[in-house]
Amino acid sequence: MSDDGKIDYAEVMRRLPHRYPFLLIDKAEDFVAGTSITGIKNVSHNEPYFPGHFPIDPVMPGVMIVEAMAQTGALLMSKTMDVAVEGKVIMFMSIDGVRFRKPARPGDQLRMKVVVTRARGDAYKFKGETYIDDKLAAEAEFMAMVVTVAQPVTA
Repeated sequence: MSDDGKIDYAEVMRRLPHRYPFLLIDKAEDFVAGTSITGIKNVSHNEPYFPGHFPIDPVMPGVMIVEAMAQTGALLMSKTMDVAVEGKVIMFMSIDGVRFRKPARPGDQLRMKVVVTRARGDAYKFKGETYIDDKLAAEAEFMAMVVTVAQPVTA
């Protein structure tokens, strides 16, 4: 990350365990440790859910927009707490007050503005708002926490 609060795709890949087709952040900006971040997702016509949702009029499923907000929050936590991906994962705990205001379609750019509303130890509470063309498209409050991953048993 540079000093201007930007996080590039390579750092997103280092900080989040998600991979295609479930990595929903291309980059981030406006990172302020422990406080806020803006995640960016460029919605492509090649997204794996569009052939079924919906073939004639493709719309990004709302749950995927919520997941993109959650991943943005996880990126903020990972960077703030310097959480190593190996052996730990940031898990979605709860979600409240979800509202969808504008559908996301191929060609749109989602800007997920996520703000920490409370942090206690390894758990964070967030308020997220997703914008398309400076218009509010979705909003939610959610929580996440750092969890140690069980190591697989080897013979």
